[in-house]
Amino acid sequence: MAEIKDIYKNRIREQLKQAGKKSVPYKQLYAKCKGKKPSAAAFAAAISELKRSGVITENKVGLKLASEAGLFRAVVARINKTFGFIRRDDDTEVFVPGKFLMGAMPGDIVMARLLPQKGELPEGEVVTIVEEGFSEFTGVVEKDGNTVCIRPDTLGKELMIVSKLDVPVREGDKVVAEICRRGERHSEHRVRVTGVFGDSGKAKSSADAILHINGVETEFPACVLDEARYAEHKGIPEGEPMRRLDLRDETIFTIDGADTKDIDDAVSVKKTEDGWELGVHIADVSFYVKSGSELDKDAMLRGTSIYYANKVVPMLPKELSNGICSLNPQEDRLAFSCLMKLDPEGQLVSYKFSKTVIRSRVKGVYSEINVILDCVKNGTEIPSELAEKYDGLIDSLLLMDELAAILTANKLNRGAPQIETSECKLIIDENDVCVGVEKRERGRSELIIEEFMLMANTSAARLAKENGIPFVYRIHEDPAPEKIQELVDVVSRMGIAVPHFTSVKPKHLAEILVKTKDSALSPVVNNMVLRSMAKAKYADEPIGHFGLVLADYAHFTSPIRRYPDLAIHRILTDFCYNKQSAKYMQKRYAGFAKEASQQSSECELTAMRVERDCEDCYIAEYMTGHLGETFEGIISSVQEFGFFVELPNTVEGLVSVESLKNGPYDYDGHFTFTKNGKSVYRVGDTVKVVCVRADVNSGKVDFTVCGDSKAESDDEDLV
Repeated sequence: MAEIKDIYKNRIREQLKQAGKKSVPYKQLYAKCKGKKPSAAAFAAAISELKRSGVITENKVGLKLASEAGLFRAVVARINKTFGFIRRDDDTEVFVPGKFLMGAMPGDIVMARLLPQKGELPEGEVVTIVEEGFSEFTGVVEKDGNTVCIRPDTLGKELMIVSKLDVPVREGDKVVAEICRRGERHSEHRVRVTGVFGDSGKAKSSADAILHINGVETEFPACVLDEARYAEHKGIPEGEPMRRLDLRDETIFTIDGADTKDIDDAVSVKKTEDGWELGVHIADVSFYVKSGSELDKDAMLRGTSIYYANKVVPMLPKELSNGICSLNPQEDRLAFSCLMKLDPEGQLVSYKFSKTVIRSRVKGVYSEINVILDCVKNGTEIPSELAEKYDGLIDSLLLMDELAAILTANKLNRGAPQIETSECKLIIDENDVCVGVEKRERGRSELIIEEFMLMANTSAARLAKENGIPFVYRIHEDPAPEKIQELVDVVSRMGIAVPHFTSVKPKHLAEILVKTKDSALSPVVNNMVLRSMAKAKYADEPIGHFGLVLADYAHFTSPIRRYPDLAIHRILTDFCYNKQSAKYMQKRYAGFAKEASQQSSECELTAMRVERDCEDCYIAEYMTGHLGETFEGIISSVQEFGFFVELPNTVEGLVSVESLKNGPYDYDGHFTFTKNGKSVYRVGDTVKVVCVRADVNSGKVDFTVCGDSKAESDDEDLV
């Protein structure tokens, strides 16, 4: 069958090539291709394969070569309310207006043609759908008379009629549905509801739907839980501490957020005549999660833990993440320690990776340690409850602060850009409702841990590269030239002096940030610089980290919540602890490092998207309690359709250009709305706004400028 099918594929290509731009009817083409031993089934299979691979296309008349029809094969990448994107086989994306999607869904394989380009991306239209992908989507239940409909969260503006109702729903429910019959437009699809998450006005319902549609499993398979429970029950096997470096008498402790339960890193510092001894002690997760186990396979699929609001979807079951692997205070724990020696200037002199057993003195908390450091700095008395909790550890904290300051200075001297982004903290009440949004502040203790983890991560990557063993590196490529040119153009227009360069270096971006550090433009420029840079990812080749200005970098310090860290623990264990040769390491781990890098990068992108989308829903939920209230914020970005305003607590909302009175306004294509040639609304401007809409389902917040909305303008006209 396969051989006959291949013969047919060649004959079909030849016949259609001869036909040129003319379509050949199916029966006519079969007659020309069937030969002496015809097989209708093999011919049909050949046609199907050629269509799926984008070699040929079919219309109402017949078949022709896709190249003759000006068509190309693509997969539908994603769809929004009014447009979508398809991805060609060469990975370039093509923008498709909604009316030209032909009802295509994400994952569909389509044949498309290019249209005259109007924006930055190539523009095209879908001509035929070659193969349907999985057609599941989320939306909100609405009723049109007696007809139950779904208004999709994406996939166009129109309602989709529910033709099959297998589960009870109420109007306003957030649901997941799938298409059971397709039409030529999204509004013509017929759907059935497969899951109900609850009231779409509740952030929890929307967050649950976001997790589901992104394929995030919130429960663990029974076989995974069984292995986790066995590992917890086994604990630390008798005799295992004797095979390790015993550090239980050392001054080692953890520093985390107050609510952290999955504690995977602890630290220790000593000052010596030659400089510093820095210990970073990481939970030895690879001891409990063996290669090829159900725990390991599931962890690789998840790639990372996902954190949003007050919740976590852990990479590992809580029996490990919060239990035997968590470096809980006053409990013996197995660790993998990076023991480093630094000179007085904080430069790395040597490092050693050792399997250890440790006992954390205390669960340090960022906010508490920040208070202690501030008290010492200001010469005030440390609160008694903190003095008691950290009794015997204050000197270590001061040494840590001293060393971290040296390491931070080294980072600045390397020219690393100090990007300060606005992170939010959500306050969730007992009913799972967001009742507060605050800007997350970073103090000295957060910076201490950050600097120490950077040193351990650098040491791990350096060891791997120097010894030529397979590894999962954390890489950050140089920014794309067009992104940097756009940054330079915009920043220059804002009146900020830009350093001269032909090839951008980290220090050039750092200089731009320093020049705006104390101005109102600082948060805006920070975001611009961040957007100009490439996204960090994982790779099995050590190309370095642009943003940190490091030639060697990996993620060693969080194996409880990141699979790449767990992967390199496994690799380092074989090399450092089991003393395996580099040749053996290449043979065993080269494929694993490549697979883990790719999978971890993909999982990280999914996690970031899920966390952002979920938090947007909770923020919108909070703002539903503040409709009609006035706030002061900064214009964070300007687009053709309006501008975004960020409040001091990090809440961001859109002021639509349509809501502005006294228009029309001209958009300069960068960061300003002008009227009569004069700037009216500009990035960095402080404005007073009123919250007029907060849609929990979409996670979107809308503002109007005080005294400057169409509604108020119309009222004035009536008066």
